[in-house]
Amino acid sequence: MIVGTAGHIDHGKTSLVNALTGVDTDRLVEEKARGISIELGYAYQPTADGGVLGFVDVPGHERFIHTMLAGAAGIDFALLVVAADDGVMPQTREHLAILDLLGIARGAIALSKADRVDAARVAQVRHELQDLLAATALSGAPVFPVSAVTGDGIAVLREYLHQSAQGLPHAAGEGGFRLAVDRSFSLKGAGTIVTGTVFAGRVAVGDTLMVTPSGQAVRVRSLHGMNRPAASGHAGQRCALNLAGIGKDAIARGDWVVAPSLHAPTARFDVRLTLSPQAPALAHWAPVHLHLGAAHVMARVALLEGETLAPGESGLAQLVTEQPLGALHGDRFIVRDAEARHTLGGGVVLDPAAPARKRKTPLRLAELAALEPSDVGTRLARLLELGGVDLARRGVHWNRSELADRLPAGSIRIAAGNEDWAFSATHWAGLREKLATDLAGFHERFPDEQGPEAARARRMFFPRLAAPVFAALADSLIADGTVRRSGPWLHLPTHTLVLSDDDEALWQRIRPWLAESPLDPPWMRDLAQRAGCDEATMRRLLQKLARQGKLYPVVRDLFYLPETVAQLAALVQELEHASGEARAAEFRDRTGLGRRRAIQILEFFDRVGYTRRVRDAHRLRNPDLFGGGAHSV
Repeated sequence: MIVGTAGHIDHGKTSLVNALTGVDTDRLVEEKARGISIELGYAYQPTADGGVLGFVDVPGHERFIHTMLAGAAGIDFALLVVAADDGVMPQTREHLAILDLLGIARGAIALSKADRVDAARVAQVRHELQDLLAATALSGAPVFPVSAVTGDGIAVLREYLHQSAQGLPHAAGEGGFRLAVDRSFSLKGAGTIVTGTVFAGRVAVGDTLMVTPSGQAVRVRSLHGMNRPAASGHAGQRCALNLAGIGKDAIARGDWVVAPSLHAPTARFDVRLTLSPQAPALAHWAPVHLHLGAAHVMARVALLEGETLAPGESGLAQLVTEQPLGALHGDRFIVRDAEARHTLGGGVVLDPAAPARKRKTPLRLAELAALEPSDVGTRLARLLELGGVDLARRGVHWNRSELADRLPAGSIRIAAGNEDWAFSATHWAGLREKLATDLAGFHERFPDEQGPEAARARRMFFPRLAAPVFAALADSLIADGTVRRSGPWLHLPTHTLVLSDDDEALWQRIRPWLAESPLDPPWMRDLAQRAGCDEATMRRLLQKLARQGKLYPVVRDLFYLPETVAQLAALVQELEHASGEARAAEFRDRTGLGRRRAIQILEFFDRVGYTRRVRDAHRLRNPDLFGGGAHSV
């Protein structure tokens, strides 16, 4: 269990930790000279069951609230220290408010310096504390009168802390590893050391991790868990990691050391924000100091449910930071005013990758409401009611790798390429119906066209749907005959195109000419000249034939027969199978065409979605688009 102290300056937090553990947590010369804590201090004590009790001692001065917040990140148990002679003071109230906003519900109150007052004063301060704690998560926490000077009450408090540690639910170490860095230094012969609280997951010597937000890869040379050499560490512990691959100046308090899959720095995330009852009203786009994990950055608050947030109220908001930081769903945070003099409020992260636009739409607000439950299954079910769920993206945001196992019965899962999506059966049926309806509308508006190309259909009808998901959607309708595909075009089975008698006659004249040199067919103007008609008439016919799927416009005014395109597509597949990709030079050599024409054909394949451009190469995207089994040239 990790115990974090809290309380006003000079109320004896450091002396109390020393009395409990025998460790003086003030390490700095300045701290000892001034008699106040400036930096975070750490102490550890073995427990009877073989575990370790860790203490994080925080400064009490109002100027060091930012340091206190770094130390409070990830603690399990709050030890609020209040001097019996002074009673409740300003930093007592602010520290308590911070603990409450961070959701820390386990704790105890140490009524320090009890040797300086009589029993009546102890009773008076105890009553004062009861009133103060009543509206917080620490309401009902036990109060222990203690004296670090005489030792009175120390043993009783220590015993209570040890019992609380035994009753603390064991950290399961689920999810990927996340450590919030609160200290970085170097040791001669060892190199860079970072310390911090493990928020999630497990780590072992030899693991490769990543620093967020910098993206620097590091390797764990050795580690200490709760101040003991260990081969591994896990959530709920304080760990010290000896890292290879990074200098101490390249990692600092506020950074995270995470499993590589969790490296997802963000500068814009949506939250549930609660304003303290003592805070002034908060206006939209107000500047604040943001504390998340051990990080401290400046941010702006974009309110999503109005222009102001009243004291004591809660609302949805978006935090836009001046620099990226690590944040995942469920992380707690604190905001303080622009002058860093007062704690305004705090809350919990809902979506670490918030949109910059359309952030207040009813659908977006409904999505954020669906993200609020703590139970993963409930969140998934509610999101599925609103639309598709990107399982890979949510898996990172929620630090869960098994989201597919939590899907409700009957869910539709689409896994293709790097995409992994889930839909409710009802929503998937709605998408199928929409595609059929939209195609019918397209046919009404453009009766002379065979239908839209698949990529165009996605842009027109489902601009927010991932390409692999749209492909799966179209395939599902094609499989049951609701939709047909003719080359790259999608259309309803009932939609047919018929040429006029004059157009049909002209088509029958020019078709053999296109077949005379299929790899290098005549241009539109040459066909018009040979047929004895004007170019406008010929262009209109060729475009109409292309819309019917009888020709393919490779470039403007140059049309290929479908069987020729199928042969060229088969050649691309041969090159892909031979070397993993098709390049213009190899394609040119195999076809005997010039380099310019080879590039034009490959760009046509990219454009219709048969291939995708990867730097100077072209790789198959939809190998069945042109039949997949045509003979090569």
